[in-house]
Amino acid sequence: MNFQRGQQRDEPEINLIPMIDVLLVILIFLMVTTTYAKFSELQINLPQAAGEQSKDKPAQVNVAVDAAGNYQINDTTVSFSNIATLSEALTKAANGKPDTVITINADAKATHQSVINVMEAAREAGLVRITFATQQGELK
Repeated sequence: MNFQRGQQRDEPEINLIPMIDVLLVILIFLMVTTTYAKFSELQINLPQAAGEQSKDKPAQVNVAVDAAGNYQINDTTVSFSNIATLSEALTKAANGKPDTVITINADAKATHQSVINVMEAAREAGLVRITFATQQGELK
């Protein structure tokens, strides 16, 4: 028996506003906690060109830093007393060419300060093109 003949039943509705609020909170949480790395996950195929290599390479100065903090510039040992003396040795090795590339070959156990000393000496010498040499191997 239907005792509610004259009354119509309201259809149930899904209220979307609380669901949207929860999704926005989740989205904000994910945006805040995500770390962004530029190149760590990118697989890039570089374009190819059939150009000739430059015949005149820029001058290069190799600076080696060992774990004990000893310096060598182009296989010549340099005693480090301050950054000014290291800067003078770099200027002498670069033969006054400001476009000389400084390649820093630092031991993995060399102190951070030793590498910064070379970079600061290069800056004082006016040599702004610096690169670091690494070797290929397994990351530990």
